[in-house]
Amino acid sequence: MSLQESLDKHVKSAVLELFQKELETVEFQATRKEFDGDITVVVFPMLRLIKGNPVQIGEAIGNFLVDHIDTVKAFNVVKGFLNIEIKADHYLNFFNEIKDEIDFGLKQPVKGDKAIMVEYSSPNTNKPLHLGHIRNNLLGYSVSEIIKASGKKVYKTQIINDRGIHICKSMLAWQRYGNGETPESTGLKGDKLVGNYYVKFDQEYKKEIAQLLSQGLTEEEAKKKAPILLEAQDMLLKWEAGDNDVVSLWKMMNGWVYEGFDITYKNLGVDFDCLYYESDTYLLGKEFVDEGLRTGVFFKKEDGSVWCDLTEDGLDEKIVLRADGTAVYMTQDIGTAIQRLKDYPDVGGMVYTVGNEQDYHFKVLFLILKKLGFDWAKNLFHLSYGMVDLPSGKMKSREGTVVDADDLIVEMANTAEEISEELGKLEGYSQDEKKALYKTIGLGALKYFILKVDPKKRILFDPKESIDFQGNTGPFIQYTYARIQSILRKANETMNKEVLSRDITEFDLHEKERELIKQVQLFPEVIQMAAEQHSPALIANYTYDLVKEFNSFYQNVSILGTASDTEKVFRVQLSRLVANTIKNAFSLLGIDVPERM
Repeated sequence: MSLQESLDKHVKSAVLELFQKELETVEFQATRKEFDGDITVVVFPMLRLIKGNPVQIGEAIGNFLVDHIDTVKAFNVVKGFLNIEIKADHYLNFFNEIKDEIDFGLKQPVKGDKAIMVEYSSPNTNKPLHLGHIRNNLLGYSVSEIIKASGKKVYKTQIINDRGIHICKSMLAWQRYGNGETPESTGLKGDKLVGNYYVKFDQEYKKEIAQLLSQGLTEEEAKKKAPILLEAQDMLLKWEAGDNDVVSLWKMMNGWVYEGFDITYKNLGVDFDCLYYESDTYLLGKEFVDEGLRTGVFFKKEDGSVWCDLTEDGLDEKIVLRADGTAVYMTQDIGTAIQRLKDYPDVGGMVYTVGNEQDYHFKVLFLILKKLGFDWAKNLFHLSYGMVDLPSGKMKSREGTVVDADDLIVEMANTAEEISEELGKLEGYSQDEKKALYKTIGLGALKYFILKVDPKKRILFDPKESIDFQGNTGPFIQYTYARIQSILRKANETMNKEVLSRDITEFDLHEKERELIKQVQLFPEVIQMAAEQHSPALIANYTYDLVKEFNSFYQNVSILGTASDTEKVFRVQLSRLVANTIKNAFSLLGIDVPERM
């Protein structure tokens, strides 16, 4: 049992014995440098359960821990923080227990536990993926991996928005102006080709609006009466009626887009376990409208439309079925959520990775599902995130001013090449090795820059700023990992393998070694917190703190140059453990680490 697991168990026992309350989770963090202590229990969250003074609560728990855990030496309480001092021999014992665990901190799913389904990406099939999609994909993928590492089974999914007026706009523009061109004939990825026609539609639409304005129509009238829009609307009606020609065109162009998306997903390093398509799900949910009417969850207005009154819950009335009997997005989302539980009965909760402009929609969706009596609705979470801006400003798809995801991935590799060449770090590499490394550095920089920020915050993304070999960046952490691999290679060349693997049981830890082990020890708890808070930023910033601690250790103690064989063996083993922890942490962010740099 790790120190954190032992402390977790005993803090819960203390709360039960001292306050007769059952504590579900204990929040740990590293003790701040200005205070005595090795690990801190945060008392404040307990105040929701225990009424009283946080200092007195902390002192009572501290005394309990000193009496019940041999490794606890002393404690102090600062406001609502219980700082715990650990006996010196604990760290060496702990280190020997976990030094050979390649998956330290990562838990396997418990048989019988409910799975979590994480939805992300969910693009429209009328344009390629852009920078906003990149943040969505990176967040969704990383949260999936973190939840999995916390000990739960995870299904990664997306719902592809493959129907609607926006899809018909691309189709109509290709039909009018495409002259039969295909991805093969143009050499373009299918999603880019289709996206070009979405932009073309907007250009022609604006021309027609201008012409109608010159004929005396108001802007509102012109927008509604533009012939190209009326034709797109007619195409949508034909699609919904199953018109063979329209459906064939839709299947062909969507097929191009899916092939393009697959290339982008592969380059970005994200994947999915199952896919849903809006063309299959848009009629789902209607049966539950009837059920909701029968049970009084919904009500019908005079015009025949069906609504849910959420005013008592601090929201408003929400339509779930139009007067003509057609579904709205809310109806579809209700039906899709229920269908997913039918398809995957072991799922007990879902995470929706969707931008913060949809915050209200998900509040309403989750509330309606609860009112319909679905117990799992309490385990639904909207992973809401802020927009990504560029120094040049906001992106607009229909005007063709978005930053294409594929172009950005290439640009990141090119920027990594420029900076690496300037620094002269890659002597002796072949061109193929350099190319692979530039991609690893560039993608690592992009992913880390986006994931180190709290999801709720808006991001201003600057490619050059993200590829910096100093500071809180992906390349800085990758470089430290590569430096450790260099140390390990030299150790393996000069030292006996059996000697390098032996346990060091009698050893006075240097302060820097102790601090480094303390930081490694936090990893399992950070994973659990990141899973609970759906925040890859906790993993990213933990890894940066670990790397800073290692670099301080590296600068203050000699690893291979020490005269003591015991010190040398221990420090090589410690370096290897740190490298493995960096690698595991970065894998949760979807970032690769290079063996050389």
